[in-house]
Amino acid sequence: MNWKGKWRNQYGSTVDISDDANHRIAGTFKTALRDSGFYGQEIPVVGIHQGDCISFVAGGKTPAGDAAVSYTGLVRDGKMETMWFVVADAAIKAAEEGAPGRIEKLSWWRSIITSADTFERVVR
Repeated sequence: MNWKGKWRNQYGSTVDISDDANHRIAGTFKTALRDSGFYGQEIPVVGIHQGDCISFVAGGKTPAGDAAVSYTGLVRDGKMETMWFVVADAAIKAAEEGAPGRIEKLSWWRSIITSADTFERVVR
């Protein structure tokens, strides 16, 4: 399986895999979602692949603090089908509507979100 190239998900976010040698993945991730803490950044990704299976992770600073995202999935019918997890160290919260926000550390059970994305290879 050749993983190299740009892949785009259903929201327009991209992972650009520049190296897939020796069952390892290297590249960059860029979200298209304005409400993501990673918006406006191109963050490095590292990971592994085996056959049609893949897993990669990226991390960085967000306006609220540190965060990491991991994707794990496989290719079926030319699409990279993934499940992802984001773990965020903190969130910006306000005491009430209209009040200024402040950064608060999150409890473990509040720090994780998960969902699924489908990436398709971008033809250049």
